[in-house]
Amino acid sequence: MLPSTPLLFTPGPTPVPESLRQAMSEPTLHHRTPEFESIFAKAREGLLELLGMKEVLMLASSGSGAMEACVLTFSAKKMLSVNSGKFGERFGKIAKAHKIPYTEIINEWDIPASVESVLEILQNDKDIDCFCMQMCESAGGLRHPAEAIAKAIKEYNPNIIVVVDAITAMGVEAIDTSHIDALIGGSQKAFMLPPGLSIIGLSPQAIQKIEERDVGFYFNLKTELKNQVKNTTAWTAPTTIITGLAKYFELVSQNGGQKNGMERVYKDTKARSLSTQKALESIGLKIYPKSPALAMNTIYDEKNAANLRKVLKTEFNLNVAGGQDRLKTSIVRINQMGLIPLSQSLWVVNAFELALQRLGLRDFTGEANKVFLESYYALQD
Repeated sequence: MLPSTPLLFTPGPTPVPESLRQAMSEPTLHHRTPEFESIFAKAREGLLELLGMKEVLMLASSGSGAMEACVLTFSAKKMLSVNSGKFGERFGKIAKAHKIPYTEIINEWDIPASVESVLEILQNDKDIDCFCMQMCESAGGLRHPAEAIAKAIKEYNPNIIVVVDAITAMGVEAIDTSHIDALIGGSQKAFMLPPGLSIIGLSPQAIQKIEERDVGFYFNLKTELKNQVKNTTAWTAPTTIITGLAKYFELVSQNGGQKNGMERVYKDTKARSLSTQKALESIGLKIYPKSPALAMNTIYDEKNAANLRKVLKTEFNLNVAGGQDRLKTSIVRINQMGLIPLSQSLWVVNAFELALQRLGLRDFTGEANKVFLESYYALQD
């Protein structure tokens, strides 16, 4: 029996649970009222606890707005970025748009950046004062060793500001922010909210740099910081999404407080993602990146990926994502962000195996379902 509505398993936007929809359907509050400031404070407190950073900002923009704000604020001389996909490429495009000097480490989309490649460039270019990279490059489902790279940069030169785009990692896994100055997130991924809210966690060093560099207008982080520590915003806030974010933290906290609740989310996400990967591999599908992110599963099949997605959508009511640019018809990306019911994960792996049968690529045996369940419950022990 098909799901009554299409299952959305694209890696953002993710499905919005009913409890969050209901919270956001309440009458709209004016953003300059004590009532909304109270909601803003709850969302802010939840983010500060989640990130373990000195400060946090919420901007009325997609994640690209937060990326632009960070490049503009922290790149006073020259930026170094990692380009392993469409989103890593975006850091360079932002710098170019603002006429900020920059250089890139360009890798294939399935190859993670290395500490050595970053340090080699820093040692040969003393002008670089800002480093930007993705934690999870969602163009191909790649997980970079962002924490290790950040640590190595700070050991080499603690004055370099480290900016990490964690839009598809925040809320998926525990992130060590010890050596990260600006950590970027977005509402439409693991927080299961509509697009339109970006997040920037800040270190003490980043805060100092923000105070020193009063740049930009709408994306002026100094202006935002001044307001948000008072639980308000410089410009009109996305009130509905922030209400949903406050509700998200309330939902997570029902599992014994936010800390315990997030640990549960991280454990479930990891078990679900790794088990889906094993299930897909068990039916002959190839995982694309050499260092897969937990946020999604990406399979590579240059010949059959497009037809596979079509069959999944038309026959099994399952929406998954293709690739971009050169990978447009070569990969299939499957979301693992948010609170996904086990029944839906089982539908996904069964649908993939049935779709392969429809395409004449293998017989359906139930192998994917079996492997998923064995792996999932082993990881839950």
